[in-house]
Amino acid sequence: VRRRWPDAEMMMGVGNLTELTDVDSAGVNVLLLAICQELGVRSVLTTEVVNWARSSVRECDLARRLVRHALTHRVLPKHLETGLVMLRDARLRDAPADDLQRLAAQIRDRNFRIFADAGQLHLLSAQLLLSDADPFALFDRLRETNPTNLDAAHAFYLGYEMCKAAIALQLGKNYEQDVALDWGILTVDEQRHRLSPDGGRRPRAAEDAP
Repeated sequence: VRRRWPDAEMMMGVGNLTELTDVDSAGVNVLLLAICQELGVRSVLTTEVVNWARSSVRECDLARRLVRHALTHRVLPKHLETGLVMLRDARLRDAPADDLQRLAAQIRDRNFRIFADAGQLHLLSAQLLLSDADPFALFDRLRETNPTNLDAAHAFYLGYEMCKAAIALQLGKNYEQDVALDWGILTVDEQRHRLSPDGGRRPRAAEDAP
């Protein structure tokens, strides 16, 4: 069709594929928008009916800019924009066991630090380093040390953070304590749950205030 009518305006119904295929929509949308860019198709029709395609409009908006830049500048659509890298992170940061051991030996306060690396969750505090693949087992091991600062609020906080760390291990994502997991364009900031040094919740930042 494009060869016969090189200047005709065309529209692609990308939703016909994203809605009717059991697969997350982001990657499919990028491929389809790349085809549109190559063929000069300047309009697309997408929908957000099925749950796995509920962010298709935002995905298409970012995908069109990504593939346009790649085609215009004749570069790969890689290392340009990570907003559509959602399920797994582009690169993983390491937390080697030797580094964790040194950190545990240097810590002087009783606050807990959580790391996730090599299939293990790591919990650090002053002269303490506990590791386990199971967050429940790790928490039980922490309780066995009889920590004096593990009240209900702190236990809830640690459980929440260890849940995030376990998800990061399962999916191949980076985990950083008190920071939201990176879900690309779907990332939701998590500043409000942080604990203050006295165990209470920190006040919201000015930009978060109503």
